[in-house]
This record gives sequence, structure tokens and C-alpha cells, in this order.
Amino acid sequence: MGLYPEIEPYDHGMLDVGDGNRVHWETCGNPHGKPALVLHGGPGSRTSPNLRRYFDPAAYRIVLLDQRGAGRSVPRASEYDTDMSVNTTAHLMADLERLRAHLGIERWLVWGVSWGSVLGLRYAQTHPGVVSELVLTGVATGSHAEVALMTRGLGKIFPEAHERFLAELPADERDGNPAAAYNRLLESPDAEVRARAARAWTDWETAVIPAPPRSVARFEDPEFRMGFARTVTHYWGNDHFLGDGDGDGDGNDEGVVLRDVHLLKGIPGTLVQGSLDFGNLLGVVWRLHHAWPDSELVIVDEAGHDAGAIGDDVLVAATDRYARAGA
Repeated sequence: MGLYPEIEPYDHGMLDVGDGNRVHWETCGNPHGKPALVLHGGPGSRTSPNLRRYFDPAAYRIVLLDQRGAGRSVPRASEYDTDMSVNTTAHLMADLERLRAHLGIERWLVWGVSWGSVLGLRYAQTHPGVVSELVLTGVATGSHAEVALMTRGLGKIFPEAHERFLAELPADERDGNPAAAYNRLLESPDAEVRARAARAWTDWETAVIPAPPRSVARFEDPEFRMGFARTVTHYWGNDHFLGDGDGDGDGNDEGVVLRDVHLLKGIPGTLVQGSLDFGNLLGVVWRLHHAWPDSELVIVDEAGHDAGAIGDDVLVAATDRYARAGA
């Protein structure tokens, strides 16, 4: 099956979302087709032309945006004086609503990858009337436990890389929350401290999350590397601005998204997950699927966080099927 052929946007713009931020958006495919929103990963990554290709351009009005601080949106997180206090999950969801109103869309399918799956799930839980379906891959829920796994738990599997990762932190911060500690370094007034921290963070990311060469190569761009590391650590160091679900701050429960999974009732969803995705060590996607009767879960054997060509086929089949369901 494969992805659809490459296409170009028929419209694009910069939307003023307040707080001094303008987000870049584009629309592709059929202007009168079923609306679909694409949420990139990260947090702090960017959209790419490849993401347009998961949809039949004759059937879908495909909407992509660069989230606050990322890609072509401004101001960029890579710039030291950018105010990150107005870059939270709540701000991003408000941006999605502003974009939906700006484009005159009533309901849309939401497609998300990695962090985009967290944002898509929470958006659907808090705005269920505007989400027709969810298609998610590299699924995560943004819980404290997932961050702890990625920053500490995987150190048992990658001990040498983890030792290098912790070594960049001040000695008195190596036993705490690595994401929060790295974020403090990335907010340092010293540009050299920020540069070393960004490199160390992305080196850890590439060590533990196997990815296609194009994804690894982007970290060689100093501006992208800085913006990505600053944004990821900003979110991971603050429980993705979701809290842990019970308000006691201990990070021990399953997280807000799994706690509120009942709010997805009536929204069809497709979850596509590589069997070797380290997030599976916590059973998150399995628990999400079994608590959400309207979802289907497809596990792709011998694939990681990027579900690969087989995962692409499953994702395209899902959007094709939902296209037939109408808006």
C-alpha cells in the first residue's frame, strides 16, 4: 500500500494565538474533504511534508501546524529570550481551537505521533465534540512514570549512554529529575552551558530511541537541537503540564490521560505501536486500548517507536477507512 504521493499545500498562514506567539499552519488535499488535523511529536519537533502522505488527498482536507516555539512558528524555543511559561499543554489545546475556528472546521479527525498522541488524547478528552476519530502512533500518555522510564529506567539497558547523560548534570542534581535538571541548564544565561546541555540531551535521545536517519540528522542543526531539547525538557520536567492524575504530586498513579480515558467514549480510534517501543515496558498502550472500547490496537512486530513501513500501511488503511465514514 505505502504512503500517498507527495503533495504541496494549497493554503498556509501564521495564526496569532496570543502571548506574542504566531503558529504556522498549512492545508493540503481537498478543500472540501473530511478535515484531519496532524500533530507532530517532540514536544518541540516540527511538521514535515511526509506527514501529509498518510491521507488520501482526494478525500481529506489535511491541516498541519508547527506547535508553539517549533518549526516555522514564532518566537522559536531555540531563542533564549522566548517565554516558555506560555508554552504548555493547555496553551497548545487553545491554539488548536483557535485554528479550528479560523479555518471554519466543525469537527476533525486527529492524527498524532509520539508527543502528538499525548496532545491528541488530551484534546479529545477535553473537546470530545470536535474530534471525529483518533489515529495515533508511537503512543504515549505523558505520565510521570513514562518520563521516569525514559530518563532513568532505560539507564539499566543503556548504562554507558546513561552515565554520559547524567555526567553533564551538576553532581547534586544527578539523583533527582533529569528532565527538570536539564531544563535548568537549558535556561542558563551561559550560551555554552545551554549548548552542551542540548547536545547531551539529544545524544541520550538518539541512544535510546532508534529512528530513521532523517530524524537523527535533524539534531545536527544547532537551532533545531536547542529548540527541541529546551521544549522537551520543559514539558517532561513538568509532567507535561498534566499533573499525575490525583493532585498529590507524587507521580505514582497512572496519569491524567489514563484516568480520564472514559471521556473518549464514542470516539473511534486506531492505535499503531511497534512491539519494541520502550514505552510498552509500562503497558501504557495496552491499558489505554482496553479501557477504551471504541479503539483498535495494532502491534507491529519487530518495530520500535517508529513503526516503520508496515506501521505506515496500517495508518493509511485507518485513515482510508475513516474517510469512508464521512465527517
